[in-house]
Amino acid sequence: MPVYLFALSQVVRPDVGRALLIFFIIHVLIYPSSNGFNSYMDRDDGSVGGLKSPLPPTRQLLYVTLAMDAAAILLGLFISIFFSMAAILYIAASRAYSARSVRLKKYPLAGYFTVVICQGALIFFMVYHGAHPRLTLRVPTLGMISASLLIGGFYPLTQVYQHAADAKDGVRTISSKLGIRGTFIYSGILYGIAYTVLGFYLLISLEIKEFLLLTTCMLPVLVYFTVWAVQVWRNPLRADFGHTMRMNAIASCCTSIGFILVFMMQYL
Repeated sequence: MPVYLFALSQVVRPDVGRALLIFFIIHVLIYPSSNGFNSYMDRDDGSVGGLKSPLPPTRQLLYVTLAMDAAAILLGLFISIFFSMAAILYIAASRAYSARSVRLKKYPLAGYFTVVICQGALIFFMVYHGAHPRLTLRVPTLGMISASLLIGGFYPLTQVYQHAADAKDGVRTISSKLGIRGTFIYSGILYGIAYTVLGFYLLISLEIKEFLLLTTCMLPVLVYFTVWAVQVWRNPLRADFGHTMRMNAIASCCTSIGFILVFMMQYL
């Protein structure tokens, strides 16, 4: 949601109909399909993603994900051929990330950059291009970089409690390579870089008020991350499912609210 709202907030007078269709394609079809396919391949029996006790995946789940992929690609054609091609690229990368025959997620850097680029830059491109009144292909480079950096800073935190389950499945994540404390250090540094780039992008776009507003909305995220990091430093067991989900909820809500307000400011 935050990357979608970020990209949409940067489009001047977006096409409302296409923006709603893009939301449906990405958040109702592509994301759930990718998560479902990943769950089918992983066959998780412990806490993973946003689920503490996931249900055992069935063969029917695979068929549903394939149908959702096809629907996303076909609906994407109503936006543009470029949007549909980007959707195909995202789906292909997602499958390569999870599929047992390729399993990019087994490799710390390959898996990490697949997620960062696809969920960051590629989604930003799809939303900005698709919602733009003229379907422009001149998508802001700094916007795509900012989106990828924000994903890159947050994603390792979602893996911090899964080290044992990942190791059992032969998966080496960027978080497991960094270690629990290293993950927090890395995420903190990358968050700082991401916000610096984002701030520079907004300032050169003369969106000074928008930057200050977004900064205010992000303060709860900074506070929770700092408090949690201190707790984990004293007791690594604090890097658990519950704290991770709270971090996810706070970051998603605050960032989404910030970008919604930035979007609304162009109409004030």
